[in-house]
Formats: sequence, C-alpha cells, structure tokens
Amino acid sequence: MASAVTNKEDYKARIEENLDNTLAECFIPELGMPMKGKVREIYFTDANVVMVTNDRVSAFDYVLPNLIPFKGQVLNTISQWAMNSTKDIVPNAMVGDNLVDPAVVVQKKMKNVGVECIVRGYLWGSMAAAYEKGDRTFCGLKLEEGLIRFQKLPTPIFTPTTKAEVGHDENMTMEEVASYCGADVARQIKELSFKLYERGAQLMRDRGLILLDTKYEFGVDENGVLHVIDEVNTPDSSRMCDVKEWESKFPQIEKLMNDGNYRNVSELLKDHPHLKPAEFSKQYVRDALLDMGFKPDRDKAVPKLSNEHVVECAYRYIAVCERVTGQPFGWPSKAVKMTPEERVCSNLRHHGFIKGCCVAVFAGSDSDKPHIDKCQTELTKYGIPSHYRICSAHKQPTRLESALQMYNKSIEPMAIIASAGGTDALSGTASFLSVWPVVSCPPDPHNPSCIGNPPLSSNVYVQRPGNAARFIAQMFGSCCNVKSIRGALVDEAHGKVKKLIDADKWSA
Repeated sequence: MASAVTNKEDYKARIEENLDNTLAECFIPELGMPMKGKVREIYFTDANVVMVTNDRVSAFDYVLPNLIPFKGQVLNTISQWAMNSTKDIVPNAMVGDNLVDPAVVVQKKMKNVGVECIVRGYLWGSMAAAYEKGDRTFCGLKLEEGLIRFQKLPTPIFTPTTKAEVGHDENMTMEEVASYCGADVARQIKELSFKLYERGAQLMRDRGLILLDTKYEFGVDENGVLHVIDEVNTPDSSRMCDVKEWESKFPQIEKLMNDGNYRNVSELLKDHPHLKPAEFSKQYVRDALLDMGFKPDRDKAVPKLSNEHVVECAYRYIAVCERVTGQPFGWPSKAVKMTPEERVCSNLRHHGFIKGCCVAVFAGSDSDKPHIDKCQTELTKYGIPSHYRICSAHKQPTRLESALQMYNKSIEPMAIIASAGGTDALSGTASFLSVWPVVSCPPDPHNPSCIGNPPLSSNVYVQRPGNAARFIAQMFGSCCNVKSIRGALVDEAHGKVKKLIDADKWSA
C-alpha cells in the first residue's frame, strides 16, 4: 500500500529521498527495438503498443541531464484518469482500465492519424509570443486585434500541427489536414478535440484548475474507428494553472496594459515578474533554465538543474496529479526494495506482456542462417524469446561492440549465443564485452577455436543447438525463476524417461 504524505514539506522530503529512484531508460529486448522519444521508449508488438514513460524532462527541444522523480508515473496516472473520464466521447486505445506499472502504458495498436491536434483556450505560450510580434493568423485562423498574453480567447481554437519525427512540428490549416488524412477524418478529429478539451476543462475547473491548452493524438483501428491515443491532458501535453492564480493576476495585468505604458505583456513582466501566472506544466523547467542564463537560440547544451529545482519540479508534477485526478498520489512503499527497472520488468511479466528473459543469437555471416534457425527453434521449445543478429567480429568490431553495449542496458535477463565458423573471434569478444553469459555454439560442432580465448573471455562451449538451448533454459528457469521454463524442463525430462520406458519391452 502506498505511504501517506500530508503536506508540502513532507512531499518534498519524500522526493529528496527518491532523487536516485528514477527511470532513465528502459530497454526490453524481447519486445524488439523501441522507437525512442524524448521521454519514452515505445515498443510495437503484433497487437499492442507498450509505452514506457521515463523520468526525463525536455525543454526547448533539449533533453535535460536531470531526471525528475515520479514524472513518468504522474503523466501515466493523469492520462489514464483522463481517458477513463472521456470514454463516452471517444473510445481510447488503453488495454484495460488500470496501469500495468506506474511507468508503463499498454495501448492497442492503431494507425496514427499523424496530426497533433492542439486546442487553445487562452492566448499563451508560443502563440502569445508570436501575437506580440505582430502575427495574427494561426493555422488559417485570424485572431482579432487587441488581445494580450494570458487572456481567455472568445472561443477555443483548433491549431493542428504536423507530427514531426525529427525537428519542429509545423502548423497546418484545416485544408492541409483534410488533404493529409481525408476530409471526414479531419472533421472528426477537430470535433473530438473540442469535445475532449471541453470535458477536460470542466473536470479541471471543478478541481480549481484552468486547462489553458492541450494536445491530442488519434489513431484508427482495424475497423476504421477513431480512438484517442498516446496521452491526454497531462502536464507534458497541456498547460494548466490555478483558477485563483489567474483570476488574481490577469486583472492586474489587464489594468496595467490599459494604462498604456507597455507595448506588450512580456515587456510588462520585466517590471512586474510577480504577476506571471504560475503554470502546472513544463514551463517551470523552461523558466528555471532561463533564470540560469540559458539562451535557447544560442547555447548548444542545456545546463543541469540544481537538486532544489528538481525537487520543486517533481513536487509540481505530483501536486497537479492529485488535483486533476482527485486521488492521493501513489507513493512507493518503503518496504519494497526494488529498482524502477526491476519493477517494470516484474509487472510486465506478471501481466503476461513479456516472458522476462531473452536470447540474442549472434552470427558472423548470413551463411550461418540455417544454424541460427536451429538454435531459435530449440529455444522456442522452452518458450524462450529470441532474435538474431548478423555481425562479424573481424569485419565489424565497432558495430559488434555497439550492439553488445546496447544489450548490456537490458532490464530483463539475457543470454547470448555466439554462432561463428572459422576462427571464432565472436565468442571471446562477446563474452569480454557483455554483462550477460555467452554460449558458443558454432555451425561446425567440431570447431574448437572458441575455447582458446584469453583471460576475461568467459564463454562456455556447447556443441549442439538443443543442448545450448537447454543450458540457457536451466539458467533462466533457476536463476530468474521463470516457472514456465522450469516446467518445460521438467516435462522434457519426464517425457524422455517415459519414452525410454515405453521402448523397453521387458519393462515391468
């Protein structure tokens, strides 16, 4: 059960205790190679999308060196709550109503519409900056004259953008959206975005918050039905502020602007910084960097935040999580001594999304593919996930080293089968560079070149693919306590004995 925390000082004390209890990245080889975002690793399986939200934070298109405790948990908790609260508006892609793990969201695999659907209820952020510079048209919509930063817009507006894999997203008009994804889909995602924003704004208003602007993404299932995907109304995809904060500060800003002494609100805030409304979003991180002297348009690297900044940032994330959901934050139990990586692996395994172990079969040439197939077939008999890599230790040493370093980051136990003919440099190199055990199983079982390696090359030599797979199964079944693998080993042994007994016609 989560431990109770009652006030701001207690919250910050708990955060300080967990400054190192963070998730930087999460490599799960049996799910394949992830698509890496700034704050997520996304795995695409046959039926699902497994999204691991880490504790990194980005600002100004930079990923900061700091990790923010519980940030991933906050984003997932809010998004899950928001999706469950809007099922009557649009179906969502969530698999189940509850999170598999605080850091993990599993969603049904959809075809992404490819448009970021942004709804703005206030003149804020980048739009406010552009407006102050004289821009009036955004995504084909013309805003009226006389608006000021932080002002509520007469009606919410839809400002879609491209979903860029690299670089910046670009604004789109509705005509461009219709051309990209079809007129009917364009109309639907616009209508659904407004409905989701309206619901989110009302739910947050009930909690004393203003949903200033937000971003939605949509996907289409195999039947052509639109679903909301990714995340909904989180501090990373939205801007929020306290109702009282805005209601107390904006009238003062409006009055000072009406006096005619300032060209715009940005200029006013230089003289009256206390009037800037505090946001529940990544804006705190942006402001902290700017206060440290960081120049986004000039500097090539982002500075490291102080521990005080990290604690304050984490506190703001947790505070908004509790306010948005109306539920106490799920602090980790002090009695459970498990790293975030161990917890993620354990929970994914418990819910049946992974086996919890994996084998990478390395070969020096694609001519060894028949032998690779034998190794993988034998591993499959024990239910052990595997994949193969072609990488020559002689011709591609740098590539081999890079691949092994990647596998060293796996959060689940692994083993490596080295399948190399001729002079086997693969086994020795792999066992020296890898943190995982290496089993040498050459295509030519009588090739002993893999056993004459120097110190710190600790590979074992097994001639037959079946025996290599059994050795690995015994390792995973015992050391990693994978019960299904242990059961397969027991059944195999019993089956072999029974076969021998049945073959003995004189058996009593």
